[in-house]
Amino acid sequence: MRTDKFILIPGLVCSAICAGQAKPRPNIVVIVADDLGTNEIGCYGGENLATPNIDRLAKEGMLLTNNFCSMAVSVPIRASLYTGLYPQHHGSFRNHKPVTRGLRSVVHYMSDLGYRVGRAGKDHPAKQLKVFPFEKIPGFAVGCTMSHPPVSTPDGIREFMSRDASQPFCLFVCSINTHAPWDSGDASEFDPAKVHLPPNCVDNAVTRRMFCDYLAEIRMLDNEVGMTLRTLEKTGQLDNTLVIFLGEQGPKMPFGKWTCYRYGQHSAFLARYPRKIKAGSRSDALVQYEDILPTLIDFAGGEAIDTLDGRSVLPILYGKKKADTRKWAYGIHNNVPEGPPYPIRCIQDKRYRLIMNLTPEVPYSEKHMMVPNPDDMWGSWMVTAQTDQRASWLIDRFVHRPALELYDHETDPWELNNLAELPAYATRVAEMKEALLEWMERMGDKGVKMETEN
Repeated sequence: MRTDKFILIPGLVCSAICAGQAKPRPNIVVIVADDLGTNEIGCYGGENLATPNIDRLAKEGMLLTNNFCSMAVSVPIRASLYTGLYPQHHGSFRNHKPVTRGLRSVVHYMSDLGYRVGRAGKDHPAKQLKVFPFEKIPGFAVGCTMSHPPVSTPDGIREFMSRDASQPFCLFVCSINTHAPWDSGDASEFDPAKVHLPPNCVDNAVTRRMFCDYLAEIRMLDNEVGMTLRTLEKTGQLDNTLVIFLGEQGPKMPFGKWTCYRYGQHSAFLARYPRKIKAGSRSDALVQYEDILPTLIDFAGGEAIDTLDGRSVLPILYGKKKADTRKWAYGIHNNVPEGPPYPIRCIQDKRYRLIMNLTPEVPYSEKHMMVPNPDDMWGSWMVTAQTDQRASWLIDRFVHRPALELYDHETDPWELNNLAELPAYATRVAEMKEALLEWMERMGDKGVKMETEN
């Protein structure tokens, strides 16, 4: 697949642009969380902890309410972030599957525009250095499954930011918080009896204890955001930098990561750039991770690349009227290698989400989360379900799913009431299903066949 539309010589681009401007060119910092439930962030309505550093970006910039990852799994969605392509197009349509060889990524595109491009922290997608040739910036833990990782330090990102004032930088700060195991924070800050659990949870002692461990990692994440902002301030770069914060996919909990439910695919998107983005602004425009690379290219002064799946949302960030770039947001899940085949596709607008389970006749299973140990979350749910009707219902609806699910996010944001079989919604289901199938055909999506090991 050819994804390059133009070829530029980095040195000439930087010289030409820098010579024509009195002010230094703006920088870019993209901070990416790991498995973060957007609903826990203060500016998104979170009730369990204050997140002052993340919230600062909302107060001083724009908060987007309808940003969605197309696949709630780290490797595929980060490949989408870096390539501007849906998983079916970049090739990493299962977790840990490499992208197609020969693709160009944000490193190539931004280097062509004269930027130094670096990445600190989590390195997914890994081992494909020709596609993702980031400069490695030290100071943040890389292994997302690491137990008791070291606390992040700012020395590496400070050096990268300060190295060359004549050349702008594009830096990705990729935290491993809040990826399980949830053991890097201080959970004693939280009282298990007082935390507010999501409505799609079984309420028991184990869930509350583990949820406190999870909240402690959100505290660690917020501290890292604060450290990054302070480093920008100390280097004199903060107000000359577009800062974007992304939540990635939802947490390692039922209905979260590894699904096509809203809890898994809804992602925080905050953007601060005081020269162009109005402080305290909000947008409900539909956005996906595939739109972020085109946005960065647009911000840096590059031309639109029509072979990318995403489109720039810079007009949205700048508050221009009628800036919606898409009618639909799409989603895909392929369960292999995290469990037996269970292909899922979904589509949504600003209000409704339609989920299409391609093999509803088989039960859903995921090996990392659905652990039968009663001291783990899922195992504790199974114990509670023996005597609690609601717990039994939640487990059953998570494991055994119908072919179609339709949810109204306006009245049912936690997707507990499937409307797909109601006659009043038949026309809506038909329209959304037709649009979803058209997208799959356009993507070359083979559906069930994409779940085979070969």
